[in-house]
Amino acid sequence: MFNKILIANRGEIACRVAATAKRLNVGSVAVYSDADAKAKHVDVCDEAVHVGGSAAAESYLRIERIVDAAKKTGAQAVHPGYGFLSENEAFANACKQAGITFIGPPVEAIRAMGSKAAAKALMQSASVPLVPGYHGDDQDASLLQREADRIGYPVMLKASAGGGGKGMRVVEKSEDFAAALASCKREAASSFGNDRVLIEKYLLRPRHVEVQVFADKHGHAVYLFDRDCSVQRRHQKVLEEAPAPGLSDETRRAMGEAAVAAARAVNYVGAGTVEFIMTQDGQFYFMEMNTRLQVEHPVTEMVTGLDLVEWQLRVAAGEPLPLTQDQLKVHGHAIEARIYAENPSRGFLPSTGTLKHLRMPHAVQFAIDGDVRVDSGVRQGDAITPYYDPMIAKLIVHGRDRRNALARMSRALAECEIVGLHTNVEFLQRIVKSEPFSSGELDTGLIERHHDALFAPSTVSRNKALALACAALLTREGGEAHGQSPWDALSHWRMAGGYSQDLNFRATDNDEALKVVFTKNGEKRLQLNGESARFGWSHSGETSYAVQLDDALIKGHVFTDGDIFHVFYEGASFAFEWQNLMAHAGDAEHEGRLTAPMPGKVIAVLVQAGATVEKGAPLMVMEAMKMEHTIVAPSAGKIGEILFDVGDQVADGAQLLILEASA
Repeated sequence: MFNKILIANRGEIACRVAATAKRLNVGSVAVYSDADAKAKHVDVCDEAVHVGGSAAAESYLRIERIVDAAKKTGAQAVHPGYGFLSENEAFANACKQAGITFIGPPVEAIRAMGSKAAAKALMQSASVPLVPGYHGDDQDASLLQREADRIGYPVMLKASAGGGGKGMRVVEKSEDFAAALASCKREAASSFGNDRVLIEKYLLRPRHVEVQVFADKHGHAVYLFDRDCSVQRRHQKVLEEAPAPGLSDETRRAMGEAAVAAARAVNYVGAGTVEFIMTQDGQFYFMEMNTRLQVEHPVTEMVTGLDLVEWQLRVAAGEPLPLTQDQLKVHGHAIEARIYAENPSRGFLPSTGTLKHLRMPHAVQFAIDGDVRVDSGVRQGDAITPYYDPMIAKLIVHGRDRRNALARMSRALAECEIVGLHTNVEFLQRIVKSEPFSSGELDTGLIERHHDALFAPSTVSRNKALALACAALLTREGGEAHGQSPWDALSHWRMAGGYSQDLNFRATDNDEALKVVFTKNGEKRLQLNGESARFGWSHSGETSYAVQLDDALIKGHVFTDGDIFHVFYEGASFAFEWQNLMAHAGDAEHEGRLTAPMPGKVIAVLVQAGATVEKGAPLMVMEAMKMEHTIVAPSAGKIGEILFDVGDQVADGAQLLILEASA
């Protein structure tokens, strides 16, 4: 076993690898950028080396700096995590040339699987089933158009060197192909430095099922069963589970054996994932092989009881696989939810900001066993920046069966409290509780197909959430938790026999007034949107509140940020701002303003000043968080001044151009 390893990554995966290294008494070295100087992964490692600027291209992608850091600290091996340089042939080769063990597959295997087109040709020779498509070297646009027409629409365009949902487009008809190809190539070149694409027949209602494989340097190879990763948005996974629901023993075994055959075809060593696309009738086809650990590896760990990072270290150190295929078993069911800083209601746009409040379910981080696990690379007070992936945490649960795991996941999501930016927690809760997901109706179009139900207004009582906010306000202002109401210091005598106090709150979507009424005999009543009830409350802990409304007891958590009260109740979250001064109208935003939805870079300007455009016409393309976002015209009109050029960095909310509405 190694004495010291360098972790060439950041965030959650760097913390995850460091946890196993610590358990095995292996020293760990972190690398960090300017933006990550105070990051969690820097603190949990034994040593840390600064490798450059905030942008990944200036730090985490600098091969020579990372290799130099390994040499200077005496690290014997480098763990690449996932993303960044994890599947980079040049990086693996640089480690080899420096005499440092790369904790991953041989350079030749990375090269073989690094090109989706070449990998598919290799899989075809190994008799692994493939989806019909074009994987050739000729990238002439007219030829690609003809190939797509030959395959038949819809087709999927994929960046040959891609991954993580980048550089992928579904094309529904021939006339849309040219524009989709240009966009796909542009994003592929930006993300991977290679604009080559391949074309595949787009299967309707497909499932995305993958198999975890492991191989050692002694000729042994096994599969650690399968995971379903079908629930996706923008071709990126949202929920994953193991084992994949609804597979027959025969199909499960056939997929596992096909995955091992794929690994053997490239003389694979270490952890890898073979991804398959599966039809509703159980036919499966090879998509790609990821020559690294996957984001969703914890669900495999939870159902097998194995530490896959430990396996990686042992295999890289030359040890044989710890178990044979016959010794591997599945126990129960596991589900992983990716908690992102993003706004589902705005097309899942990434959100940046400081984690002012972060409360996750009680769990031991990175634990292999147990019922609930949280893997995270951030802490309360940390910032989610525009430089890196906006994942906050991975929430993983284990149950005796899928039904039990679903119930456990729903409860765990309800315990997540995050303040400071938008998150997808409530959206994840809706998916988990939805009938299609809970019944196992899985395919990659689940979110789009059930969009209306998944994005419907919340059914959780806003009035009850407001009552909790009221309790928190009264407590803060010296209320019942301190032995008196803020008005108890005043005389209860009033000419009219009682007195009242208006508490005005403004929600993010509308204004609501909340009134607390104190009767002559001291009884408190809450008048809320025309309803009145006896009102009392108690406060325990930092954020826990219990409110009594007549005979109903309401329990929740309230985090106060200035005059904004963030209420977490029944798995939903609300934000109410106390209007402690006379209400005044804010500056209304002009609906037609074309502003940046988030910080990013302008990568294409699709119109010229003076041009006339129709509603919905694409005007500009921005890149942020490694994704493209097209700015479209909110109405028909004439383009006035264009305020930014290609290559310009744009702040969140900045006006991009002027659109003069048609008369």
